[in-house]
Amino acid sequence: MERIAKVHIEKLPEGYFLATSDDIQGLVAQGRTVAETLEIARDVARRLLEARR
Repeated sequence: MERIAKVHIEKLPEGYFLATSDDIQGLVAQGRTVAETLEIARDVARRLLEARR
């Protein structure tokens, strides 16, 4: 089952991207590109939701 969650991505001064979400408490992901950051965020979200079950 897939869920939709809003993810906020911001570019850090160091050049990396940071993803957080108000919809999934504890979701924090960092990557070198937006695509990489979203991929990591999906994995983190999946693991957080599995841990809550």
